[in-house]
Amino acid sequence: MYYFIFQKPLNLHQLIFTPLYSMNHSVVKIDTNDKLLTKGQKEFNRLIKKIENTEKEIQEYRETADRLNQRVQKDLSPLRKQYGEQVASMVYLFDRAYESDFFKKPEKKKIADWIVENAYELITQYGMNDLKAIYDKYDEDGFDASKEMLGEEMGSTMRDMMSALFGIEVDDDADVSTPEKLEAHLQEKLAQKQTTMDEESEQRRASQTKSKKQIERDEKQEVEARNITKTVRAIYMDLVKAFHPDRETDEAEKVRKTEIMHRITEAYEKNDLLALLRLQLEYNRIDKAHLDKLADDQLKYYNKILKEQASELANELENLQMQLQAMTGRRSYYIPSPMELEYALSTDINTLKKEIKKLKNQVKDLQDNDVLRMWLKSYKIKKVSKHDGLENLLEVFMR
Repeated sequence: MYYFIFQKPLNLHQLIFTPLYSMNHSVVKIDTNDKLLTKGQKEFNRLIKKIENTEKEIQEYRETADRLNQRVQKDLSPLRKQYGEQVASMVYLFDRAYESDFFKKPEKKKIADWIVENAYELITQYGMNDLKAIYDKYDEDGFDASKEMLGEEMGSTMRDMMSALFGIEVDDDADVSTPEKLEAHLQEKLAQKQTTMDEESEQRRASQTKSKKQIERDEKQEVEARNITKTVRAIYMDLVKAFHPDRETDEAEKVRKTEIMHRITEAYEKNDLLALLRLQLEYNRIDKAHLDKLADDQLKYYNKILKEQASELANELENLQMQLQAMTGRRSYYIPSPMELEYALSTDINTLKKEIKKLKNQVKDLQDNDVLRMWLKSYKIKKVSKHDGLENLLEVFMR
């Protein structure tokens, strides 16, 4: 089955519309001759370049997500509906065939098996609840009981898996019947576990008598943390003094400054040093010569902030890639490029068109009982039937 076709559409709103670090920026770089750059200056330029490259990648993936979302809504969703309708036509056709005296008992057994398999998927994946009555004719448990049974089996299997993989006991009353629900519960339990570990670690540290070196190291870290905060705040206050709109009497200028202040505040709240430096350059609060003359002790704090910012952006990119790669059904160790994502969607759309055309012809041909009898000769009843869904759901979760 094709992942784009049969899985629930990915909610891309957060991927597309989450604000990105400002892409309207001036170039931030220390322009001194490379041979004359200090170690701190080289690190500053390296981190700036790394951040800007990651920003571009994030932007590219978000633009791809936007295009994919539009194509899913415009091209894929209508085809999925058509595909489901054709399979439903087959279900009705097979239901009529089962009632016919033309087919023998072994043939009817195959017809019933096919109906159970396909009607279950149409109900669960396509919401065709009208097929429940037909499903219940051929499954002794009935649809509702089968679904509940599968959910319990899924929950039990996933509880065991989580215990083995993460050392986490899933709550008895937790709903883990789908990968999405399990993931939410898992994240909650992991967060609780991490909090407990942090608290225990903090208690151990508090109970231990610190050495002189440990005390000095802690004090140094506290001083550095305060200096880093001061570094960002100094840039922020410089911009606030220049662009705070409250004292502006000209309405047009007040609107302009309000918009600028929004960008300033957003960057400050994110601790986005690069965005603040860009704003300073963009509005001539500093020039390139200012960056070239940054002292090493100041660069040290700049670089610490930029390193943390680069790490956060790298994590953001990885999360975005993982969410988008799920749309192709690729394994977690493979990160598709934006071009590959779009190609995968195009392939699924074209394949689905062919499958719909094939199904239409099949529905037409199988109305002839002799043709259907020939078709049934090659049909094999699976040893494991509707509960194959458990394996499929686990496979999706483990991607």
